[in-house]
Amino acid sequence: KSFIKRVIPLKPLDAQYAKPGAVQSDTVAHCGDSIAGFYAFSLTMTDICSTWTENRATWTKSAFLVGEAIKDIEKAMPFPLTDYSADNGNEVLNENIFDHFQKRPEGRRVNVTRGRPYRKNDQAYVEQKNNSHVRGIFGYERIDDRSLIERMNEIYKIWNALQNYFIPTTKCIEKKRDGAKIKKKYDKPKTPYQRILDSADVAEEAKQKLRVTYEKLNPFELSNELGKQQRAFFGILKRAKQPVVA
Repeated sequence: KSFIKRVIPLKPLDAQYAKPGAVQSDTVAHCGDSIAGFYAFSLTMTDICSTWTENRATWTKSAFLVGEAIKDIEKAMPFPLTDYSADNGNEVLNENIFDHFQKRPEGRRVNVTRGRPYRKNDQAYVEQKNNSHVRGIFGYERIDDRSLIERMNEIYKIWNALQNYFIPTTKCIEKKRDGAKIKKKYDKPKTPYQRILDSADVAEEAKQKLRVTYEKLNPFELSNELGKQQRAFFGILKRAKQPVVA
């Protein structure tokens, strides 16, 4: 933690991002009612501008395993990262992650910042996705079977495709205080895919790759496969929790 406080600056509270590439990162514990023992974690990374979101499941929140998941998500993002922000958890913010983003050629370095301790609103974008993209799929069940990690990632692969290409999101574009109330104005609903295509800051080559992928996807097939995979997953989880009868 001393390294984090000494080297990684706090993210400015008025930070604004006008183009894709600035992401927030966080983990969610699948521990059920007890934090004792070993269990699965989900890593969520979301792009502030486009709302493009990727998830990966890991066995425990080992800094190495989460670090590998962060690198995997970076490769999957349809644009280069420019900014990486996380809370002060050692699994998402440590010396190895800092070196991964900073020790690269000039022009490809990723700016690394952190939120204030115990201030979840500093990571509001990813906190929202933790609820919709993680709890919305796996709920609050305890997942303490290591063999289920691969299945979780297969489910996330389907879920992320469905969300990024076909589910519209809205973004707050203006806030005005009216006495004790804050009035918010939102933009027109767009999918993350549409937001990227509309961005002048994303390379045409990257957009074309997304178009090719989009043409291969069917939202109804994705939804049906997602339901099938979820039923199989929770069936295995339920059987694993049943007491053994002698």
